[in-house]
Amino acid sequence: MTKIEPLGAIRERVLATLRQDIIAGRLLPGDRLVERELADRFGVSRVPVREAIRALVAEGFVHFETPRRTVVRRLSPADVKELFELREALEVYAAGLAASRATPEDLADLRELLRAAASATEAGDAEKITDVNTRFHNRILAMAGNSLLTSVMEPVDGRLRWLTRQNEEWPQLLTEHQDLYEAIASGDPDRARSHTLTHVQANYRSTVRHLFGDDPLGGDPSGDDLSGDDGDGRAR
Repeated sequence: MTKIEPLGAIRERVLATLRQDIIAGRLLPGDRLVERELADRFGVSRVPVREAIRALVAEGFVHFETPRRTVVRRLSPADVKELFELREALEVYAAGLAASRATPEDLADLRELLRAAASATEAGDAEKITDVNTRFHNRILAMAGNSLLTSVMEPVDGRLRWLTRQNEEWPQLLTEHQDLYEAIASGDPDRARSHTLTHVQANYRSTVRHLFGDDPLGGDPSGDDLSGDDGDGRAR
């Protein structure tokens, strides 16, 4: 007997695939999403496709140019800055909590993710790098032990992963993550917060350069210089 896939499961499958296509760059800003074509691609009716597109609109990945034309959204400089402001506020706070609450198992998980990131960086596997780096940051959020932090980040997680994909300075990202691990492993919340702030601000500048050529809005996400660096972009 053929098992019938529930409509909700079909919607989630279509949604997850389209979301990953956008994050990985297989669907680019300005590309059109046509219900009929997507229904044919996935071998499903247009109903779950329509629902998946609406979910992507809610997540900020696509928008309706007209009532009958849906395209992948092109993020503005202001959009990018707002996302990094949120990331900075939450991740800096989470890193301090993680440093004070980390268990040996937590630190072992981070080391394993760093090994995976090093392997992906050596191979130049952009999609794997994005996945592992996202898991690294999400693991730190989980280590903070505050479920509200995770729930606040969830609605923008996909867009943050897409932004992470725009930063192709992979060896530098790996070095910054290794430094961040050492800061958290030291058990010093101030050191962990400082390294996280430096990392997020450096990531913001790199992403803006890639997307817009320079920083059209000027400065780091929050405009604060709390990193305690010595002018070389690395935290003390």
